[in-house]
Amino acid sequence: MSASVQHLIEYVSTLLVSHPDEVQVTLVEETDADVYELEVAESDIGQVIGRAGKTARALRTIVTATCPDAPRRILVEILE
Repeated sequence: MSASVQHLIEYVSTLLVSHPDEVQVTLVEETDADVYELEVAESDIGQVIGRAGKTARALRTIVTATCPDAPRRILVEILE
């Protein structure tokens, strides 16, 4: 399941940014959650976060909606 979530985040993020070749998603397994770290080009951070964080919130909603029965929490973190 983690690979499909990672591909989902990559796919949606590449559609949002101007430099899709610089999108990287890394899974970090913590004790209570799976954290997906999204890294994009510095000039694309605003496009991924959106106004008042609405785009980032929508991305997180999509990810949690696709895995409602996940055994662990799934978090998406945008790295600057």
